Amino acid sequence: MWRSLASNMLSILIVALFLLGGVILWGKSQYTAEGPLDTAICLRVERGSNMTRVSRDLEEQNAVSSATLFRLGAKYSEKTRQLKAGSFLVEPGASMEEITNQITTSAASTCGTEVVYRIGVTRTQAEVRELDPATNKFVEKAEFILGEGEVPEAYTETRQDSDTRYRIAVAEGVTSWQVVEALKAMDVLTGDPGERPAEGLLAPDSYEVTPGTERAAVLAEMQERQLLRINAAWEGRSDKAAVKTPEEMLILASIIEKETGVAEERGLVASVFTNRLNRGMRLQTDPTVIYGVTKGEGVLGRGLRQSELRGATPWNTYVIEGLPPTPIANPGMASLEAAVNPEETDYVFFVADGTGGHAFAETLEEHNRNVAKWRQIEAERQQNN
Repeated sequence: MWRSLASNMLSILIVALFLLGGVILWGKSQYTAEGPLDTAICLRVERGSNMTRVSRDLEEQNAVSSATLFRLGAKYSEKTRQLKAGSFLVEPGASMEEITNQITTSAASTCGTEVVYRIGVTRTQAEVRELDPATNKFVEKAEFILGEGEVPEAYTETRQDSDTRYRIAVAEGVTSWQVVEALKAMDVLTGDPGERPAEGLLAPDSYEVTPGTERAAVLAEMQERQLLRINAAWEGRSDKAAVKTPEEMLILASIIEKETGVAEERGLVASVFTNRLNRGMRLQTDPTVIYGVTKGEGVLGRGLRQSELRGATPWNTYVIEGLPPTPIANPGMASLEAAVNPEETDYVFFVADGTGGHAFAETLEEHNRNVAKWRQIEAERQQNN
C-alpha cells in the first residue's frame, strides 16, 4: 500500500514539474512575443515610480497583455531595480522584453515634451513642442523670442516637468558673440560662460542639455566638435584649394557660409573666391565689410553705406588684399569642405538672382548684366511693397 502511494505521489510530482516547466516556457514566450499595442504611445515613468505602477499603466493602455507577467519578467531578468524616470516612446507590437529594456537601460526620454532653443543669425527662438506618438511628429505648443516679451505659460509649465528634454540648435553662420549671448539668456543653463571663444571655432549643430548644465561646458563641446570638423575637412582638401592652412580654410569657409544659404551653391561660391585669390583679385564681399562694422556683435539691420564700403578695416575685402585676419562667423561642415574642395570654374563674379540663389559670371560685362537684372528685380519688389 505504502509503495503504491509513494509511486502515485512521485507520478503527481513529475506531472506537476512538467506543468510548471510548461507554464515557465509559456510565460517566457509571452514575455518575448510581439505585444498587443497597435498604435504607438508615450509612456511616462514618474520619478519615484516602480514596476508595479508602470505595469498597470502599460496594461491599461493595452501595451502588454498581462501586468503580472510583465512584472515577473522584469524581476526574472533582474531589471526591477533599474527602472528609469522619463518619457519613452513605445512602438506598436513592442514585446514586454523590449519595453523592459527600454525603460531600464537609459534615462534619456524618447518622447514627451521638448524645448528647442534655436540660435539663429537674426534672433534666438525658444520652441515648446510635444511628440505625437501616433504620427511620430512634433506638435508645437508655444514659440517665443528668447529675452523679448512675455514668456508663454506653456514654457513655464514645461520647465517644471522633470522629464522635459532640452536641445540647443545652432544655425550655420552665427557669430560667437551671438552664441554666448543666447546661452546667457537660457534659464535651463547655469554658470558663467567664460571668455568668448574665437570666431569660427563653434560648431553649428544640435546639442542635448539638461537643467543645470554649465554654459562653459556647452561652449567647450561646441569647440571640440568644430576642431574635429576642421581637421577632417583639412585632411580631405584637394590640390585645387587656394588656402594654405587650416586657419585660412576656416576664414574662407565663414565667408562662403555668409554668402549663400543654398547648399548646391557652396562649391560655386568657393570657386569664385578661389579664382580671385589665385589671380590676386580682391574678394570684394559684403559680409566681410559688415563684420568690420559690427565685429559680429548683433545684426547690422540696414544696407551698407558707401563710406563703409570704402572704409579701411581689417575685414573690408574691398580694400584689403586676400583674406581678412579672422573668420566672420561659425561655418558648418559643408562650407569647410567647399573651401578646400571648390568646383572647377572660371567664375570670378556672382550676384543675387532673385530666387534666393546667385547668378555667376566669368567676365565683368556678363556680371554687369546680371547686376542690372537684380536691380530691376529689387525695384519691382519695392514698387509692390
